[in-house]
Amino acid sequence: MDITELTVHELQEKLKNKELTITDITKAYVDRINEKEKDVQAFVTLLTDESVEKAKNIQKKVENGEISGNFAGIPIGIKDNLCTKGVKTTCSSKMLENFVAPYSATVVEKLEDENIINLGKLNMDEFAMGGSTEYSYFKKTRNPWNLNKVPGGSSGGSAAAVASNMVPWALRLRHRGIYKTTI
Repeated sequence: MDITELTVHELQEKLKNKELTITDITKAYVDRINEKEKDVQAFVTLLTDESVEKAKNIQKKVENGEISGNFAGIPIGIKDNLCTKGVKTTCSSKMLENFVAPYSATVVEKLEDENIINLGKLNMDEFAMGGSTEYSYFKKTRNPWNLNKVPGGSSGGSAAAVASNMVPWALRLRHRGIYKTTI
């Protein structure tokens, strides 16, 4: 079984039935990121080391009955225009390349309250002004199904990360919010 091919619902069921641990799931996604990111370029900021540590802590708390919830320990990627406290939030712009958010956006706070694991901030067109994810200051995101193509945008990092199974889902600020998509 390839953990990274499971849906969020399937991950939840496997956790509930104790077929997988939060650490198993997080490590599977970190391994997938390590395998695919160099080609796809979906992330602006990776939080893989922090994610593994957070997974261990959440797993202990779940086992001790300290926390529960449908999303506890489920990994996610967050578009780089959503403030995440203590994490770079650049909007894929040189102007904000060193900006570390002093607070989290409300939607990010709500996810954090559910003990979701943030694997990193996802690339986008600078300030979400584009349609291809070619206009990020940091890098050009590639379509994981054809590296010579773009994934679209401005949420191309989110789309490419989901399509390449580097995250099971992504949060993006624009239109519909959280989505699972294919390219």
